[in-house]
Amino acid sequence: MRPSDRDDSGSLDEGVIHDVLRNGRRRLVLERLRESGDEQSVGDLAEHIAEVESGESPPPRNVRQSVYISLHQTHLPKLDTLHIVAYDSAAKVVSLGGTAVELEPYLVDDPAQRPFAMLTFTTCLAGLALVLAGWMGMPVIARVDPRLVALVVLVIVALVSGAELGLLARNRI
Repeated sequence: MRPSDRDDSGSLDEGVIHDVLRNGRRRLVLERLRESGDEQSVGDLAEHIAEVESGESPPPRNVRQSVYISLHQTHLPKLDTLHIVAYDSAAKVVSLGGTAVELEPYLVDDPAQRPFAMLTFTTCLAGLALVLAGWMGMPVIARVDPRLVALVVLVIVALVSGAELGLLARNRI
């Protein structure tokens, strides 16, 4: 790994991360390793990627072979050099490496992986319901100024959003 692959904090440089994730086969390797949570053989990874790329199961032999060669010669050594995966080229097995966690924010598409999104959404809905209940004359809520309710809800939303942004900036979620 070159020193230029890291930023001042010792993390992978954002340009390096984008370069790694720009390639579909590397993304598929990382997704497969994250899903399995265990080491995978290069053959199994090639089979999976060839299925995705060809849309056939089992994939054509020539596609599987092309994927296998590109993984073995190009993609896995690059990921191994950056410590994103641990690649044993003799045993032909791959597992997630120490810096793989730094790519998480770029790979997460599942809303369940964004814990603050649901909290922010729920807070907004609750605030909207309270303001509407006040305007409709609900007994207890009608006595509270709707501007105060809106202000409190906006402050909570800002705090939750700020916490999520802070964690994203530190690559913790």
